Amino acid sequence: MAHTAQLKRLVIIGGGFAGIRVALDLARRKTPGLKITLISSKPHFEYYPTLYRVVTGRSALQVCIPLFEIFEGLNVEVIEDFITQVNLKDHVLSGGIGSPYAYDYLVLAPGAETGYFNIPGLPELSYGFKSIGEALKLRQHLHDTLTPSADSTTPQEKKVQAAHFMVIGGGPTGVEMSGELMQYAKKLARLHGSDQSMVTVDLIEAAPRLLPTMPADISNRVYDQLHRRGVNIFLNRTVIKEEVDELFLKDAQIKTNTVIWTAGVKTSRLIGLIEGLELDKRGRVVVDNHLQAKGHAHVYVLGDAASTLYAGLAQTADEDGAFVAQNIVHNLTKAKQTAYVPHRPIYAIPAGPGWAVVLWGETRIYGRIASLLRAAADFRYLLSILSPLKAWAVFSKHGVLSEDCPVCISETPAK
Repeated sequence: MAHTAQLKRLVIIGGGFAGIRVALDLARRKTPGLKITLISSKPHFEYYPTLYRVVTGRSALQVCIPLFEIFEGLNVEVIEDFITQVNLKDHVLSGGIGSPYAYDYLVLAPGAETGYFNIPGLPELSYGFKSIGEALKLRQHLHDTLTPSADSTTPQEKKVQAAHFMVIGGGPTGVEMSGELMQYAKKLARLHGSDQSMVTVDLIEAAPRLLPTMPADISNRVYDQLHRRGVNIFLNRTVIKEEVDELFLKDAQIKTNTVIWTAGVKTSRLIGLIEGLELDKRGRVVVDNHLQAKGHAHVYVLGDAASTLYAGLAQTADEDGAFVAQNIVHNLTKAKQTAYVPHRPIYAIPAGPGWAVVLWGETRIYGRIASLLRAAADFRYLLSILSPLKAWAVFSKHGVLSEDCPVCISETPAK
């Protein structure tokens, strides 16, 4: 085995889909001559495609997977730290812990952050669920909101306002959330003794149709499905600002205690702090056909941070990670690097319990079968990062209720 001084140092920033895939693929190959370090600001991986289920009462165990379980038995050093500086000239990183991290190969996969398009009030007042913490905070808010006040003099309009939930953004995340939220909110109202008939879920989209990046026939089917579930859908509506208990649209003002923001993401702020990177108009890094930052050999940019065709999707980030792992091996062995070819993802979007749409190439699948395919895709991914036993243990939490509320716990059937 090579001495430590002879090892090439690979540092991966980000413990999401892309970063995990690079580290796993290289470690499983037992790539010689390479020291792998993964730096993440969290001690766990968050499977964000299913975060909306945590909001609506499901177990967080399917979403939150400790990194030590993913890399157990593998030669990967996992460090919990928040990177604040990247010096591309000197090949060194700085973080909150204080010790610098030197590298020979750098993988930038820091993911994305919520973007609010400079709309006043949204950052402070709206709810999101891009992390476990946000999802649990929103779930608790739903419980608190649908618990009747002990004050019998509460005006009727205040009760209606409390049961009025607004989901902003008709993309996949907004569709998933609104489809689940109607059923969940009515259930909470029933368990907590509130009037179910007052529960209202509005889905607001600025574009002329839901899922604007998908084919129009899929948008129409999803619209019909959500409408049948009782979701009110408003298209061509732009959010102007949010104030306490009120949302302002371009042509309306709506009283509500709950605005759920799903409409915007932006590149991680770390990317904008790194000198020497060329960025596109959306703040993503311009890369060559090896996913290397333009002008910087051995600096790879993956997933949400890369200016590629399908950036922003979990499948793309995972495939980017596998591609870069292969090219790092080629680089170490002096072989020719492979050219990057973006692959069109398979879309699987739930629109309420037991119903989804799958777009696989030109093939459309709707309903229960599509919902099962989506679940199968979730399990397949878990199998790719965990042992079969651990993957099943995590996946089996898919339908398990996990409420902290004593009222809901008392109504949950025993397993």
